[in-house]
Amino acid sequence: MCHELSAEFLAFATAFALVFAVELPDKTLVATLVLTTRYPARAVLLGVSAAFAVHVVVAALFGQALSLLPANVVAAVVAAIFAIGAYLLLRESFVKREDESVDASRAGPRVSMLRAVTTSFGVLFAAELGDASQLATAGLTARFGEPVAVALGAWCALVAVATIAVFLGRKISARIRPKLLQRVAGCAFAAFAVLATVQAVS
Repeated sequence: MCHELSAEFLAFATAFALVFAVELPDKTLVATLVLTTRYPARAVLLGVSAAFAVHVVVAALFGQALSLLPANVVAAVVAAIFAIGAYLLLRESFVKREDESVDASRAGPRVSMLRAVTTSFGVLFAAELGDASQLATAGLTARFGEPVAVALGAWCALVAVATIAVFLGRKISARIRPKLLQRVAGCAFAAFAVLATVQAVS
C-alpha cells in the first residue's frame, strides 16, 4: 500500500513539475492573460480549467493505451515522444520573438458568463492541442503506469499556470525568463528520452 502511494505521488509530482516548467513561459500564460483583459477572471479560469481537463484525460488515455504494448516498444515510443518534446522546446527557446505585450485598456464589451467561459474553453483547447504538456502527460503515463496521478499532476500544473496568469500575469511575465525555462524543460524532456532509449535497448 505504501509502495503504491509513493509511486502515485512520484508520478503526480513529476507530471506537475515538468508540465509547470513547460507551460509557465508558454502560450498558456499569455493566452490566459489576454483573456482576462476581456472577460471576468472567474469565467476565464473556469473555461481554461475545463479545457485542460479534457486535454490531460485524452493524453493520459493515450499513454495508458501505449502501456499495453511490450515493455521495449513502450520505452521506444516514450523516448520518441520526449525527444519530439525536447526538440520543440529547445527550438522555441532559440527563436527570437517580438515582445508579446497585453494592453488591458482594450477590453471588449461585457458578455455573459456562459459566453466568457465557452470562449476561454475554446481558445485554450485549440492552443493546447498537440502541445508539449500533452506529450509529457502521455509519455509520463506510459512510463509510470499511473494515468490518474499523472493526469491530475498535469492538470494541477496547468491550472496553477492559468491562476498565475489571472491574478499575477502582468507582474510575473515581466520577471520570468521564458527562454531559460524552455531550455530547462527541454533538457528535462531530453533526459527522459535518453532514459527511455536506454530502457528500450536494454
